[in-house]
Amino acid sequence: MKLFSVILMKRSEEQAGRLYRSLRHSGDMLHNSDQIHITLNHRDGLSEIGVYGVIPHFRLDKDGEKVYAESAEAIAEYLLAEEERSLMGKLIRQEFDYDLEEDCEKIMGYCDQLLYGTGDGENPAGEASDRRKAKIISELTEYLREHTELNLDGFLRFRLKDYMEDLREIAEYAVDEFVMDRQHQEFISLLQYFVYIQEAKVPFVHLIHKGGNDFMLLNDRMELIDTDDKDAVVTVEMLEKDMNFEDMIVSTLISVSPQQIYIHTREPELQVIKTISQIFENRVELCGYCRLCHNLDRTTATEYNKG
Repeated sequence: MKLFSVILMKRSEEQAGRLYRSLRHSGDMLHNSDQIHITLNHRDGLSEIGVYGVIPHFRLDKDGEKVYAESAEAIAEYLLAEEERSLMGKLIRQEFDYDLEEDCEKIMGYCDQLLYGTGDGENPAGEASDRRKAKIISELTEYLREHTELNLDGFLRFRLKDYMEDLREIAEYAVDEFVMDRQHQEFISLLQYFVYIQEAKVPFVHLIHKGGNDFMLLNDRMELIDTDDKDAVVTVEMLEKDMNFEDMIVSTLISVSPQQIYIHTREPELQVIKTISQIFENRVELCGYCRLCHNLDRTTATEYNKG
């Protein structure tokens, strides 16, 4: 007794085999050979997976709903594991007009974070994945109750519009992140060039990171440099008026133009410190611990000298 068949077009035999195995090994009903028989056939570039009820052990009125539910879950898991990333790639190329492989891979990196998360602690991406899976299962279960042939491409195109819209929103967010990151890198490159052509005005400065976004800047005579000085930020404003740069301290450093920057911090991975290191490159030296570091809780150069 044929229950339904799944038609796969433009898929490899390996992909069809993975869906076949997923169906065979899912749930209590599907892998019970006394009640369910599953076949896989390839012909003319098409793959067809058939699911049959074995009479007399299988009864549609009693067992049909469980078969549909188990099949829907197996197909949904296959789509998420095997096809979701490919669907996302098509969206990026066709709807957002990105053709360069390098750009597409970078955008996919942002997509992967949203689709699958990082695996650290709480995982909102995992919860979102569960919601996408639930949408697919719901549509599949309803479809299998009413139809005996499931064309996977047609089903994705016409019945999974909500799911595809979820992917489209993720792709749109990823593209926005990619564009912002590229603009940021272009701006960093501009500042690198500006620093490169500038002549050094002072031999070195000490940038003392007191925690969070709290910094103190000392010149080569251990005197405090005012990071709120409006004249100190003119350089960056001239280069990019529309960009809200990460921290006033970056503008000050560019204006002061030191030959060497000694950064004293317990948080070298902080974004603003990474940015300074990018812009000033070999002029930056990170200090993990010294006498100055030991006095990071001091708020002025005078208090430091007293120590």
